[in-house]
Amino acid sequence: MASLVTDQGIVHYETYGRGRPVLLLHGWLGSWALWRDTIEVLGREFKTYSLDFWGFGTSSPIEEGFSFSVPNFIELVNQFMDRLGIRQAPLIGHSMGGTVSLGTAIKYPERVTKVGVVGSPIVGSSLNLLLKASGYRAVARFFFLSPPAVKLFLRGYAYFMANDGARMSRMITEDFSQVTVNSFFESIGTLRRTDLRPALSSVRIPTLGIYGRKDIIVHPNQHRVLAAGVPHAQVHLFQNSGHFVMLDEPEKFHEIVLGFLRSA
Repeated sequence: MASLVTDQGIVHYETYGRGRPVLLLHGWLGSWALWRDTIEVLGREFKTYSLDFWGFGTSSPIEEGFSFSVPNFIELVNQFMDRLGIRQAPLIGHSMGGTVSLGTAIKYPERVTKVGVVGSPIVGSSLNLLLKASGYRAVARFFFLSPPAVKLFLRGYAYFMANDGARMSRMITEDFSQVTVNSFFESIGTLRRTDLRPALSSVRIPTLGIYGRKDIIVHPNQHRVLAAGVPHAQVHLFQNSGHFVMLDEPEKFHEIVLGFLRSA
């Protein structure tokens, strides 16, 4: 695990492979580990970077009172690329990470050559009721009154999130142990209020959307929202996947992502 210091905090990341850079961004309550298999597959042809957002995994802000918001995560990506001397790169993001990827492409179009979203909310209202409720501080604090109870709930709920429930359960409970109450509620709170539709017409770069028909975290109709806002986007709906498409149908997922990255 490598790390670097930005203006706002320390960013930890994993890197693998050689060639043109590709950045992989995780979702809410996640970490770089979501992409553990993907960085190895893509790393055969590309230099992959899988990073932790501030407040997740082992990345942390320097100052107290930092806002764990989608706009600040967009700035994290920009500063991360600056520090590593990455002038331009494709961004592939899962869930909240895909929203950040699209947001970065909108705000810093000169930095992003291609953008891919996986199970990502284009409109925050597409989040399920539990996640939307988690964006309120009172609810978040209630959850954190008994972290062991929340872990137990997540361990069970994870079996409905992915085809390999046992693996998903281990991953999500491990990642949750590194989340603070502020990063928990502020990040999902800003994601809940996000609506990228008015700015989608400015996205001119190659765009990929991958969604799972069985997604219970983000409504799969978001694939239609992306297609309507970015008509040139390649959009795929995986019939046998939920929110974690890269885990449910890895071979098909990696084939599509590789084809997208290889294309001119």
